[in-house]
Amino acid sequence: MKSFYITTAIDYVNGSPHLGHAYEKVLTDVIARYRRQRGDQVHFLTGTDEHGQKVQASARRQGIEPKAYVDTTAAEFRALYDRLEVSYDDFIRTTEPRHKDVVRSILQKLYDQGEIYRAEYRGFYSTRQEQFLQEKDRLPDGSWPEIFGEVTEIVEPNYFFKLRAYQDWLIDYLKTHEDFIFPKFRHKQVLEFLKEPLNDLCISRPKDRLEWGIPLPFDEGYVTYVWFDALLNYYSAVADKGLWPADFNVIGKDILVPPHAVYWPIMLHAAGLPPPKALLVHGWWLQSGAKMSKSTGEAVNPLALVDQFGVDAFRYFLIREMNVGQDSEFTVGQFMVRYNSELANNLGNLVNRTLNMTTRFSGGQLPPAGPPEDPERALQGLWLKTRDEALALNEGFQFHTALERTMVFLTETNAYIEQRAPWKLGKSAEPRDQALLQTSLATMAEALRLAVALLQHVMPSTARRINSVLGYTPGPTWAEELHWGGRLAGAKVAASLVLFPRPEKPGKPA
Repeated sequence: MKSFYITTAIDYVNGSPHLGHAYEKVLTDVIARYRRQRGDQVHFLTGTDEHGQKVQASARRQGIEPKAYVDTTAAEFRALYDRLEVSYDDFIRTTEPRHKDVVRSILQKLYDQGEIYRAEYRGFYSTRQEQFLQEKDRLPDGSWPEIFGEVTEIVEPNYFFKLRAYQDWLIDYLKTHEDFIFPKFRHKQVLEFLKEPLNDLCISRPKDRLEWGIPLPFDEGYVTYVWFDALLNYYSAVADKGLWPADFNVIGKDILVPPHAVYWPIMLHAAGLPPPKALLVHGWWLQSGAKMSKSTGEAVNPLALVDQFGVDAFRYFLIREMNVGQDSEFTVGQFMVRYNSELANNLGNLVNRTLNMTTRFSGGQLPPAGPPEDPERALQGLWLKTRDEALALNEGFQFHTALERTMVFLTETNAYIEQRAPWKLGKSAEPRDQALLQTSLATMAEALRLAVALLQHVMPSTARRINSVLGYTPGPTWAEELHWGGRLAGAKVAASLVLFPRPEKPGKPA
């Protein structure tokens, strides 16, 4: 089995999870589940980023210790991902000894190599972003962008990592590894960023200003800059497992430059470690053309949607609506369109018709199919086309289009039922009509089984439920499940299953 190591960004615990957090974890879960289906030995990492000045300040406002604060918030993130059926193999927290030990080890290694030096820092600091700023960060009128919050001028000794020394190496690496960043236009953005000279990276904060961090191993009077700490989680989680480098670091576009595309590969290279094989960079969920923001009251609570419509409907919408790498608009109206037209009226309707007609006309037992005629051959041909297109699309992370193709196949299956009209055949005593009835029941059930196989990495719970009511247990090899056949012949089906009930009062979730 081929090993496949994939990570999400670890979430900063200075606040509750929102739609963006949920999307990234569900997207990564869909990739991980898909690769498991394809036969890979997957290791899926997620977790929480728990150090830094904002966490320390939030804990002080609540009158509790930072560790107590992050324990509570990290549990909230983990509970959401469990609720969303995110199949992570490891959940790392940057306050764990296994992480802190690796961070200190790499810091000491870089210091011993002469890659870290002490110097006086004089300049401006953004507490909100926990970063030092430069003059080029100012707006044309000399003010600071709102994203930085309160900016103060400070003078203090600190430790610096020789980032600038590796700028030419990074440019060359990006030019010779054109698949390092997906989508490709983000790759070009990073090269554009690197046209400006890099500054060395300040990787420390004095303890008299920030206590909540990992102490530098060579100077206990300082703690590690939160980005230098957090980025190393991808490596620290598997340092003793032989899984590095990661196949994909899945991240949002707002943390691509400079943290993941500049700091991260240079840090690894300086420490004698290979960079991850690729960065997969997703877009933002927008409302009215702007990024969702808790400060404007526009952020969506994922659990409200899940509670109202179910986990798999929520997962389906996230993956169906967002083209990986692009931004996408979120509206409750569009969610309801997908829910009603694609899930309830298409997939849910096919499930109900299959169970109802098999119970009504075949005693609840699926019959074998007779020789296919033109309608069956047409549906089988569409399946082959759908399957091959969906597999190719999934390999390229175009899950939204693969789902669209699968929904077209389900639509045509429902159209096939209308064409064959089993309810009419069931009233006929003619042997040919009875044979066609059996073939139509077998065909609609087999089409449903196959579509479910293409949906199961996106809607795992729904796939399990449908297979269960079809009286079917999939085999161990997913690829073999994608061939049209007679696996369901003789299976005993349930009488009914309501998958996507219409909500009593659909509306904007709280």
